[in-house]
Amino acid sequence: MQKGLKHLLKNSGLFNIYLSLILLTLLSCKHNSSKKATAVFHYNQVNYINSLDPAFAKTQNNIWAVDHLFNQLVDLNDSMKLKPELAKTWTVSSDGLHYLFVIRKDAFFIDDSCFKTRIDRHVTAFDVAFSFNRLMDPKLSSPGSWIFKDKIDSIEGIKALNDSVLSIKLKAPFAPFLKLLSMQYCSVIPPEAQSYYGKDLYKNPVGTGAFRLVKWLDRKGIFMAANPDYFDKKSFHLNGIRISFMEDRNTAYLEFLKNEIDFFSGLQSGYAFQLVDKTGTLREDKKNKLQLLKGDFLNTEYIGFNFELIHKNHPLFDKRIRQALNYAIDRNSMIQLLKFGIGTPASAGFIPKGLPSFDPSKVKGYDYNPDKAKRLLSEAGYSNKKGFPELIIHTNKDYVDLITYVAKQWEEIGIPVRIELAETATLREKMRLSEYQIFRASWIADYPDEESFLTVFYSKNPAPPNYTRFKNEAFDALYETAIKETNELKRIQYYQQMDQILIDEAPVIFLFYDQTAWFTQNHILNIKPNPINLLKLDGVTELD
Repeated sequence: MQKGLKHLLKNSGLFNIYLSLILLTLLSCKHNSSKKATAVFHYNQVNYINSLDPAFAKTQNNIWAVDHLFNQLVDLNDSMKLKPELAKTWTVSSDGLHYLFVIRKDAFFIDDSCFKTRIDRHVTAFDVAFSFNRLMDPKLSSPGSWIFKDKIDSIEGIKALNDSVLSIKLKAPFAPFLKLLSMQYCSVIPPEAQSYYGKDLYKNPVGTGAFRLVKWLDRKGIFMAANPDYFDKKSFHLNGIRISFMEDRNTAYLEFLKNEIDFFSGLQSGYAFQLVDKTGTLREDKKNKLQLLKGDFLNTEYIGFNFELIHKNHPLFDKRIRQALNYAIDRNSMIQLLKFGIGTPASAGFIPKGLPSFDPSKVKGYDYNPDKAKRLLSEAGYSNKKGFPELIIHTNKDYVDLITYVAKQWEEIGIPVRIELAETATLREKMRLSEYQIFRASWIADYPDEESFLTVFYSKNPAPPNYTRFKNEAFDALYETAIKETNELKRIQYYQQMDQILIDEAPVIFLFYDQTAWFTQNHILNIKPNPINLLKLDGVTELD
């Protein structure tokens, strides 16, 4: 691992700078660390990191970096269950409205110029209240402000009762609230950092995390060193992190093959079959060098129908037509041919594999049944491949192969299809403005709860998330009941009933549930994929 890091840094003329900074950082720490540091972990981000301010941790590249540097009140374990982080304990009132958090006393912010004294600055409930209220501040315009929007009581709100106790009062019960707080938007920063750095806070992170920023060299790389004062330092064994920014995936892939990068995420058609076979298994000739780590990823890929643009005389107004289009797709072949075996066919509803309510034995989805698709078309008055208007699917260039596959299968049952391309930003904007009747989209969980997916179809929501403009009274009633239900088993039952409504009404074409495909060098140990695709480095070490 160190060999690869030195090679890249020497090539960019940064090795001496980086080494000096790392040594100065480690030597300047006042406390001895009990952990055994081993190495610098190097990974690449195709997309440039533009902010280390948690309030702007919207995209994966920013989220991963922020997670290395900061902590939230609560975190998620490998099974996506809540666990304490900055909050030592918490209680929730019986009516689900009042949350009390007791803040741990052994969590400290990193030493930083924003603090007037060099005395250790421990985290308090006032810091948490400041961070959450800052997130809601309209002047900040944080993309994460939605977390608390319309949820917090206007009188009691979010406040520190003393250094150790934080109080949050909600307007109405919201069962997934604690999971919301695990998002990186909800990381805790000190008010001194905001006052001292102002608009430059984005490049001066003052956190409590397992790592601290050492140097950010524009588009060349970010360097982090282990935080020896971290409250859970025994769980971390890395000396530091390097994040490089190679925008070309093929270039990054070649560096990975040369053992210059420790970790590589995702597959591209240009090199996929050099790594995996058609079943998504690591090739035999790579097993002595690399590891493939796969896991369920809370992302549902789909084709959506905009019901505001479907008039009563259009075939898509009849749910039998939408059901037929679902039955016409061979999802198993689609995963093998187009996803290199990485992914799960959408055999149930919109809730993806990896969440508790996902259960195909209880929620009956669509199998591949072209004969049934043709029967449904015939029942709806469309048979012998006549009289059906052309369907126009809007997508971006990254999904042309996928949509072409779907289009061919629909054409086999007599449905004419045309594909129109749009830039990703344009596609989303047109979806938001209700200008596309049919569109390809995906929905990735903001937090690991079924509500994060079912909110996409709640009729009182705008677009996003309700791009389909779906309206169903039974669905809405179940949604409103579920988000107030504190009993998890009952809530799962509500979620499954809602998912079955989506299957029956078919406001979307269910395509597949995603999977992560993480590759590491064989000398890297203990990396574990998780359903929210977050690169967690606790426990990660290097083979001696």
